[in-house]
Amino acid sequence: MNWAEAGFNVFGTHVLYTDLVGNIAALATVVLAMRKSLWTWPVQLTGAVLLFVASINAHITGNALKQALFGVLAIYGWWAWRRGTQQGSGLPVRPATARERTWLVTVMLAGTAVVGVLFYVTHLSWGAAVPLPKGAFLVAADAYIFVGSAVATWAQGRALVDFWIVWVAVDLVGVPLAFSSGLVVSGAVYGVFFLLVLWGFVKWLREYRARVATGDAVAVAS
Repeated sequence: MNWAEAGFNVFGTHVLYTDLVGNIAALATVVLAMRKSLWTWPVQLTGAVLLFVASINAHITGNALKQALFGVLAIYGWWAWRRGTQQGSGLPVRPATARERTWLVTVMLAGTAVVGVLFYVTHLSWGAAVPLPKGAFLVAADAYIFVGSAVATWAQGRALVDFWIVWVAVDLVGVPLAFSSGLVVSGAVYGVFFLLVLWGFVKWLREYRARVATGDAVAVAS
């Protein structure tokens, strides 16, 4: 057994260390994001590497590609947040404009369709080898998780309050898929994510409204 497959058994279920430690880092990323700490991004990069390895072992291509994308977007997020906090100012979070929200939804829907076809034709998703209709669902789920995660992380880098809601939409698919694929730690952690994401959304939105009320921010039309 190599390091990527190392782990321990809990009630007859093999838990990978990469899955466990990667998800601890992912949970820390959410908490750090709520606090708007620049450490959000290096911790996210670490978790992404570990969860990439765990996903490859579990043959969840969409989740593996999502983690690879997280690594790239973590660099962008660090750069964007660092620029936004220059001269010691706090990160200026805000809700997305109506145009930005339309863009987010459009990319989610169109991107899932395009990536889903790509995953199916190239067999990048292991679901492509599963008989229909289950195979089609698995491919679509892989594509949705991949695209949704990219959209959410991009919006997070731009400090948009709405990124929390995009994560909720992704987790609604990611949680059952993780459990059905044997990544029990990921499934359980995603459940915790759901609660933390709702908390983060409320926290960021309250902060933005407080800044508007004191005249430190410009209200954004919804």
